[in-house]
Amino acid sequence: MTESSAEAIVKLVYTYAERIDAGDYEGVAQLFAHADISVEGTDEVRRGVNEVRSMYEGWTRRYDDGTPRTKHVTTNLVIDVDEDAGTATCRSYFTVFQQTDVLPLQPIIAGRYHDRFARDAGGWYFTEREIIVDLTGDLSRHYPAGAG
Repeated sequence: MTESSAEAIVKLVYTYAERIDAGDYEGVAQLFAHADISVEGTDEVRRGVNEVRSMYEGWTRRYDDGTPRTKHVTTNLVIDVDEDAGTATCRSYFTVFQQTDVLPLQPIIAGRYHDRFARDAGGWYFTEREIIVDLTGDLSRHYPAGAG
């Protein structure tokens, strides 16, 4: 069975959630190796593996088990594919849940991703991610000590 373009894009979006929740910041950075990442309301854009990995290491605390003790839930994916051009967009919602020894399970942040993709001989890949934060909760256990 051949994977459709939309299925490949869904897989990329969900792979991000798996990798970030596993504390695999190198794997996250590899997903965005050819992409720009920005946060709405800021002028800063991160590009390439090193900048993306550094961003996630600076934003996200790892606990003794090597994870950030989070679950990223991504929903409401709206995907538009231009097969002829080999490009696509995806708008989605995200909610991040976290639980630690001192923080009961709760949502800590929610918002939207606006993603762009391209396809080459190797398949689909991210070219852009804009992170739009709509709601925030207790992020005190999410940022590394001294950050945030």
